[in-house]
Amino acid sequence: MNALPQHVPLIATIRGDQPENIFYGSVAVVLSNGRLLSSVGDMRTPMYTRSALKPFQAMPLVAGFADQYALSDADIAVLCASHNGEAAHSTRVASLLKRAGRSDSDLQCGIHVPYYYTSNHLPPPEKGSYGRLQHNCSGKHAGMLMLANALGEPASTYTQRTHRVQEAIADSVAHFSGVASGKLVAGIDGCSVPNYAIPLPALAYAYSRLTRAEPDEIYGNAPMRIFQAMSQHAALVSGMGRNDLALNRAGAGDWIAKLGADGVQAIASRSRQTAITVKIADGDLPMLMLIVVTVLEQMGWMTDTARHALKSYVPGPLRNVAGHEVGHTTAVFQMS
Repeated sequence: MNALPQHVPLIATIRGDQPENIFYGSVAVVLSNGRLLSSVGDMRTPMYTRSALKPFQAMPLVAGFADQYALSDADIAVLCASHNGEAAHSTRVASLLKRAGRSDSDLQCGIHVPYYYTSNHLPPPEKGSYGRLQHNCSGKHAGMLMLANALGEPASTYTQRTHRVQEAIADSVAHFSGVASGKLVAGIDGCSVPNYAIPLPALAYAYSRLTRAEPDEIYGNAPMRIFQAMSQHAALVSGMGRNDLALNRAGAGDWIAKLGADGVQAIASRSRQTAITVKIADGDLPMLMLIVVTVLEQMGWMTDTARHALKSYVPGPLRNVAGHEVGHTTAVFQMS
């Protein structure tokens, strides 16, 4: 087993005056020139990016074949999505697959209850009423199938790390993160494709490069197109009741936000050409959002509009079953 991350306490629940539950994690804030602007916690240990990697998994397709497939900004947003499986998501994924001569039967992401139900606290639909198109990663997988088709590569093996599609993605991740391909720590994501662990500042650097106004030396206008698509079509990137949609609205078009499973969050600001990445050690999503809101406040990104959009993510007093106030939740870190 590789070394454990050296996370630090970020959030504490306080009962009376005594800390009770402690939530550990790390935060990196990086400028588009690569400078680490502010940080707390572990800046060295590779951490899995999970779905926060999706813009860079879509990058080779957008850079090389956007015109061939007539990709709109809405299409690109779905390529980068961890979506709810709403009709707007699944119908657009089906359209992307059709352009590559594929169907949902070619998707190797699996099937789960659409996030729309779990995110909005609704009872799950009957089995058989949803399928691969409603999987939160179906857009990413459709993009991989499109890239395989454009490269003349087989579709049946597109999830394998040695496939040209995955090699192109690894090159994209290395380019934008600044981590050499040979040093990318590889694993398999929940949807069966390769995923990479990199230090938090490297992930923040990759996101900050999406905010640049000039074309990339390798990927041209694709980073700008991806930022524009994610900022203008945030509901396609996530959906109703999702953290990423709330963060996008808080930024009023200046921010893109992308959640990764098990407690990863990335946010990038175009006007600041700066990105923030957060990892909470135990993957707790409510506490992850409290960390994110605290970082945004400490870094001076919050406006009254943002505070209003994110107010539901700031927990109130801790109460017992009788309704009596017994404690509170608080941030215990300061960005350096």
